[in-house]
Amino acid sequence: MCAHVLVAEDDVNQAELIRRYLEHEGHAVRVVHNGRSVLDEHHRDRPDLIVMDVMMPVMSGLEACRVLRAESDVAVLLLTARSTEEDLLTGLDLGADDYVTKPYSPRELMARVRTLLRRSRTPVRDEERVLQAGPITVDPARHTVRVDGEPVGCTPVEFQLLQALAVRPGRVLSRAQLLELIHGISGYITKRTIDVHVKNLRRKIEPDPRKPVRLVTVYGVGYKLAVPERAR
Repeated sequence: MCAHVLVAEDDVNQAELIRRYLEHEGHAVRVVHNGRSVLDEHHRDRPDLIVMDVMMPVMSGLEACRVLRAESDVAVLLLTARSTEEDLLTGLDLGADDYVTKPYSPRELMARVRTLLRRSRTPVRDEERVLQAGPITVDPARHTVRVDGEPVGCTPVEFQLLQALAVRPGRVLSRAQLLELIHGISGYITKRTIDVHVKNLRRKIEPDPRKPVRLVTVYGVGYKLAVPERAR
């Protein structure tokens, strides 16, 4: 699975280490050292994945992620030395797909890269049916989402979350079930991660994200895609 990966890391030695591991995996790699260069490189040659440090000069990784999400659904993996849950959730809230906390092993980082690239490169299969949940249409083969017929851009994780719910319209899935479906069982992901991705999805698919009527919370249980009675 050869991909174009953009690495943004202000530590030159660390950036070179990441480059070597990515190239060993067969990827084409570009390296920059600040958030502003991330945006410039993204505009010049759209990558498949951005691996980006949070703390960088000129523009932080968080700010670069915020700007990217206003114009692109490229997969973003954040590297951060901030290990508190609130700091990590801030990155997800800004649209990052995943994060790795420092210090990390290169093998762990490569595993996360492979996972994100698999999510963002869903193979086209004729037998994959289009999913419908009320006004929401999810097409797994084309990796597209439409709401009331209008295209909606989703990050790889958001798409996987929406697909998991659309396969089961009207059925409640717990946070633990959703975590297993989109990440697999892993200790580095918390249930609050799901809440952040749900909040980001609501901004895209709800008429009023503050009063969700499509992706709804079943308190004490989890989330579901609500569908009209006549559509069940």
